[in-house]
Amino acid sequence: MNQVTSINPATGTQLQTYNTNTIDEAMQAATQAQIAFDNWRKTSFEERAALLKRIATLLRQERDTLATLATIEMGKPILQSRAEVDKCAMTLEFYAEQGATLLQNQTVTTDAKKSYVSYQPLGVVLAVMPWNFPFWQVFRAMAPILMAGNALLLKHASNVSGCALAIADILQKAKAPQGLFTTLLLPASSIKALIAHPAIAAVTLTGSTAAGKEVASVAAAHIKKQVLELGGSDAYIILKDADMNLTIKTCTYGRLVNSGQSCVAAKRFIVEKEALPEFEKGLLASFEAATFGNPLIEHHTIGPLARVDLRDELHEQVMKSIEMGATLLCGGYIPEEAGAYYPPTILSNVKKGMPAYDEELFGPVAAIIEAKDEAEAIRIANDSIYGLGAGIFSANIEKAEAIAANELHAGNCFVNAFVHSDPRLPFGGIKQSGYGRELGEWGIKEFVNVKTVFIG
Repeated sequence: MNQVTSINPATGTQLQTYNTNTIDEAMQAATQAQIAFDNWRKTSFEERAALLKRIATLLRQERDTLATLATIEMGKPILQSRAEVDKCAMTLEFYAEQGATLLQNQTVTTDAKKSYVSYQPLGVVLAVMPWNFPFWQVFRAMAPILMAGNALLLKHASNVSGCALAIADILQKAKAPQGLFTTLLLPASSIKALIAHPAIAAVTLTGSTAAGKEVASVAAAHIKKQVLELGGSDAYIILKDADMNLTIKTCTYGRLVNSGQSCVAAKRFIVEKEALPEFEKGLLASFEAATFGNPLIEHHTIGPLARVDLRDELHEQVMKSIEMGATLLCGGYIPEEAGAYYPPTILSNVKKGMPAYDEELFGPVAAIIEAKDEAEAIRIANDSIYGLGAGIFSANIEKAEAIAANELHAGNCFVNAFVHSDPRLPFGGIKQSGYGRELGEWGIKEFVNVKTVFIG
């Protein structure tokens, strides 16, 4: 029997070893999920909402335990882990309250006696989820999927297997129908066969662009719907008229939240030339004031990266960028203590061709890029294979809004604020950041059959 072991990234010590599922067990779970779906799809919105509310209540009741588990498994600062669990509960409650309205039949006037659009569930959805938000990534998919009448199988990242099993435990305590939700501890190599199972109707994946390409190709070969939320290298444009105090505070949080391990984190700071000295000085002071260390200590705002190999890859990107001419303002070293720690790091004078310009830096590293004017800043922001999020900072709200709405090539564009998800709004990207949307009305309609009903 194969096993997987969770490692505490703050100490490098082993936490627990879990037995993984066989591919036969995964196939059986898919079959059981199909049976559960056949019953669940017939339930009322009120019944579905009641389950989501029970799950939300349990999340709130067990918040501290769940948050601690996330922190010790992937290193997230404990206050952020608690906030993550709260956000999961809020999203479940949003869909419980709004799902019936979002999926109500829509009358369309045609030459028929009666014609309308009806939204019917698709079936069993396979969710392939990452480790960086071990609860949020799952529940933001689960809430609309279950509310729409679908069933769900979860293949979580192996380093957060404890979180994956905790989610299954919560669903059991909430009295979810047997087979409606199942956590599978599987190696990535088993995903292809599972997608091919006849019961799987669709796939949702959050992860790297490479993983998205692989899953998309397999799902496409079987003509199965996909939603992909992939990598990002979000650009924040800082114009010369920006409120620098607000900008520094927001950019610091946007870059360092979750120890910099977020697809939608601020990564490239594109600064108009006139504002560059003040921005660099302010960001440096703010980064140097950040505290990193044991993530269970509440005043530590940055914990370790999730794994040592990820930390080492990030450091290699930083060193290569410096070798190519980037200027190191702070950080940029591997601490001596045990664990996967990496300090808040700033690279300035970043140019095209450097890893800090072209690649996603998944950790607490800021890349500062100078722009001679507003037009060049927009061009640089869009000069990326990614298109998940983008931000712009300016005192001229009307101009900034026009740039965000019409000029920036990304799925989520924010003005004078850090990019983040909200259950009421769609979330997703373009280009190699993926396709499809999660959350809001748009997320719940991704995994339904948009059916035309025509009465002649």
